[in-house]
Amino acid sequence: MSSKTPRPDSFDELCERLARDRETMPKRLAQTATYMFGHPDEVAFGTAATIAQAAGVQPSTLVRFAKAIGFDGFSDLQTLFRERLRDRNQSYEVRLSALDHGSEGDEGRLLLSGFIAAGQDSLARLEQDFDSAAFDRASALLASAETVYLCARRRAFPPLIQMRYAFAKLGIRSEICGSINGIDEDLLAMATRQDAAIFVSFLPYSDQTISMARQLKEQGVPIVSISDSPLSPLVPLSEVCFKLTEADFAGFRTQAAAITLAMALTVAVADKRRRHGPQA
Repeated sequence: MSSKTPRPDSFDELCERLARDRETMPKRLAQTATYMFGHPDEVAFGTAATIAQAAGVQPSTLVRFAKAIGFDGFSDLQTLFRERLRDRNQSYEVRLSALDHGSEGDEGRLLLSGFIAAGQDSLARLEQDFDSAAFDRASALLASAETVYLCARRRAFPPLIQMRYAFAKLGIRSEICGSINGIDEDLLAMATRQDAAIFVSFLPYSDQTISMARQLKEQGVPIVSISDSPLSPLVPLSEVCFKLTEADFAGFRTQAAAITLAMALTVAVADKRRRHGPQA
C-alpha cells in the first residue's frame, strides 16, 4: 500500500508543490489548481459548490484534488487558505506591536536596518533567479511597440509609476491603466498588435488586472508581466512572465525587486530603441 502524500504545512509550501507538479496532474486537477491560486480569497470563504462552479469542475473534483496533495478532504485544504488570509490580514497595529525596538533611541536604526535587510534579500533572489534570455525577449518586445500600456492595481502599482515617468523622459510613448479615472477599458480598446503591455500583479491577484490582461490578450497585444508565482493567472496570458519573491520585515513587504526589475526593463527598452530604432 503506497504511503500518503505529505500534507503541505503552509500556503507557500503548497504553492511550491503545485508549481512543480501541476504539469503532470490530470487535466481537471490542474484546472482546479489554476483557479484556486488565481482566486485564493474566494477559496477561503466559498463553499465547495460555489468554488467548483467558478472553477468549472464538479465538487467531487475538489475533494479528489485535496486528497491528491495530501489533505484529508476539501475542508482541510480550505483551512490552509483561511490561515493564509488571516496572516495576511493582520492589522497594521498588530504588525507594529510585533516590532522589536531594542534599546531606547535605536528604534529608527533598527527599523531601517530591518527594511534594508529585506530589500537586500529581495534583490539577492532577483539576481540569483535572473533569466537573461527572458529579459532580452521582454525588452525587445517592448522596444518594438508603438505604445506600451502599463497595467496594475493596489500595491503592484508603484513600479509602473516609475516606468511611466522614465518612459516619458526617454521619449517612449506609454499609457498607464489601473488608476481611478474609470476609463481603463476604453483606453485598452485602442491597443493593437503593434503595441505591447506590462502587467504587475501579486497575491491576492487583482480581478481588474487579470481582466485587463485577458482583454489585451484577445486583442492580440503581447504582454510582459511581473508576478510572484508560476501559478499566477498572468503566466498563461504573457509572452514573458518574471516571477519575483519579495522579502518582508515585520509583515511589511518591500518592492525592491519589482521596482529594480521594472527600472532595468525601462532602460533596456530605451537602449534597444536607441541602437536599433522602434522596430528592434
